Amino acid sequence: MMSFSQLTEDKGGKNLHLEHLEDEILNYGVDGGRAALNFLRSLRDMLAGANRSSVNMTVKWDGAPAIFAGVEPETGDFFVAKKSVFNVNPKLYKTNAEIDADLSGALNSKFKVALAEFSKLGIKDVLQGDLMFTDDVESETIDGTKYYTFQPNTIVYAVPTDSSLGKTINKAKVGIVWHTTYTGNALQDMKASFGANITSLNKQTSVWMDDATYKDVSGKATFTAAEDDKITKILSQVGKTFQKINANSLRKFLTVQNGMTGSIAGASLKTYNNSKVRAGQIISNPNNHAKGYEKWVEMSIQKQIDKAKSDKGKKKYTDMQKEYMREIKKHTQNLIQIITFQNLLVDAKMQIVKKLNSVKGLTDTFVKTKDGFKVTNPEGYVAIDRVSGGAVKLVDRMEFSFNNFTAIKAWDK
Repeated sequence: MMSFSQLTEDKGGKNLHLEHLEDEILNYGVDGGRAALNFLRSLRDMLAGANRSSVNMTVKWDGAPAIFAGVEPETGDFFVAKKSVFNVNPKLYKTNAEIDADLSGALNSKFKVALAEFSKLGIKDVLQGDLMFTDDVESETIDGTKYYTFQPNTIVYAVPTDSSLGKTINKAKVGIVWHTTYTGNALQDMKASFGANITSLNKQTSVWMDDATYKDVSGKATFTAAEDDKITKILSQVGKTFQKINANSLRKFLTVQNGMTGSIAGASLKTYNNSKVRAGQIISNPNNHAKGYEKWVEMSIQKQIDKAKSDKGKKKYTDMQKEYMREIKKHTQNLIQIITFQNLLVDAKMQIVKKLNSVKGLTDTFVKTKDGFKVTNPEGYVAIDRVSGGAVKLVDRMEFSFNNFTAIKAWDK
């Protein structure tokens, strides 16, 4: 059976992209669906107070840019880097001159601070994290409370100025949340493991850092009996619906999906689902959504027919449209079960996300709108399998998508 470590790594074992839990059935078929269900059961057990859960939980911080720091195994030199660190020809920054040759503006200054400060931490392998701030911490008064704030992307993080954490951040030159560790004897061979043990790193007043682990400061992150009963009933429905999905039909449907590349990549079901999220539309009726997807495929390929200049080009896409429509319609009934399964996964996921959100985090979180600051939840959470080391993200897609499209971003200031 497929494990979540297989579900979340690229071919080189690098942590490049986290998937939404409910999408894993579209990524990996029956194995992905089963793994998603088992993940939610483990999360339910964790929040029900199980002494030893099989899952670790971390907070998904909305930081930017992603930054890598550590020692190049081949040379022993310290470096910082962007996501190109694992390319065949990696771009590593070991000196300010190398940063000047490649980066300009805010990125240039941020990477120079990162190089100077992270080199003091005694990092042995390679860590990946999200940069939270350098010289862009501001002082704001929100609803009568004085805060230090930083906004690396969409979410504004706010820490009361008179708090212990506020005093720490005020002294720091850089803030980073480390979330992934890479080990290996050569950059190209490094393997990712979710999580970062920062306890062995040198403490520096100039560096505020966190390991993203979910911290239940108040002790309230445990389901009540009623909450446990509610999610258990939803998970029972998830399991029953999963049994109704025809594995052979799903496999054939995903083969069709995998063929949607290049000019017709936008015809995929995941793209259709994401269009609903961006529009703030909840997928409440699986039958209508399945029918809507047929129309989506037809219209997506019609755009290519209309764009084609020659008769030959138009015929190519017209034939393609007929073929895809014929194939998609073969799987409509099974697709309805898949969509129902995804909806129930989201219902169960949101029970977990709401519970996690109810607990006070390290910082307050806001989004900046034209009318001022609005309270928001964290971007989401990452659930990590203790056994396989794999992970998926748990995000309230509706809230975060709405914020993404309406909030004033860091680069809009």
